[in-house]
Amino acid sequence: MNEHAELVELLPPPGDPVLPPARERVLKEHLLREIARDAKPAPRPLRSRIRHRLLTTGVPAALALAVLAGVEAGGILDDGPAVSAAQRHRAEVLLARIALAADSRPAAAVRDDQYVYTEVRGAKRYFADFLPAGDTLAQREDWHAVDGRRKGLARIRAIPADGGATGHIDMSLDADPNGTTYRELTALPTDPAALLRALYARTTGQGPTHEEAVFESIGAMLPDSLLVPSLNSALYRAASLLPGMVVVNHTADGAGRRGVGLTFFGSRRDTTWVFDPSSLAFLGTTRTAVIEVGIADRAGQPPVHG
Repeated sequence: MNEHAELVELLPPPGDPVLPPARERVLKEHLLREIARDAKPAPRPLRSRIRHRLLTTGVPAALALAVLAGVEAGGILDDGPAVSAAQRHRAEVLLARIALAADSRPAAAVRDDQYVYTEVRGAKRYFADFLPAGDTLAQREDWHAVDGRRKGLARIRAIPADGGATGHIDMSLDADPNGTTYRELTALPTDPAALLRALYARTTGQGPTHEEAVFESIGAMLPDSLLVPSLNSALYRAASLLPGMVVVNHTADGAGRRGVGLTFFGSRRDTTWVFDPSSLAFLGTTRTAVIEVGIADRAGQPPVHG
């Protein structure tokens, strides 16, 4: 007999009527605080302690299984931010819609000898201090080797307020040991729970909270993952499992394009993901705007497809 079925049999029946939704939320939040207080690094004892608390607090079976499933996903090992149930629900619904939209986009055909091209825009302070004074925006183009084994290129230029042409500065890019290559992206699991576990594992010890570190890791992958719709969709579904996601109704990306936003409550960097309100396409963040993502045959050349 599997552990879920065994748990259902051992728990007392929920009674008639069952707990009202408000009371159930209070009970769940209390239970998660108790779990966080007793959590230890070893996974099996943690599961056993959770199981024991579920059995001894008289939690209804459906709620018990939901809590256990959440712990297995790696998303509730400590207290989440002060986000209401209604806020969480709105974020979950929006992320589900964004994930569906991402699934509908075509995947790119990519060779190992090619480069992932990204063009982003934003305030100069996010790009380089050496850009000319007086310009409000800057543009950065990057070419990163698909397999991560060759040098890349960054091209940075100022965008004058009058729209005139400017020169650019090129910088050679070595492989980033903290970055994720295109091939590494395609190797990530696309099951949301498995992906979330992988993200928790790779961000251990980072951030003021582990959940915020996962949020930042997902955000760093969003531009390149546009080329891999299955992963792009899975990243949004994994984000919906984080306890602190909230909707930002009126926001804009780094180039001023208006949209609907999602952020992690209390984020130290105050970074919001911004989406087109109609198509739900990813526009960028409140710091930078993603203008184009594609595949180029050579560093320094325009992409062959967007």
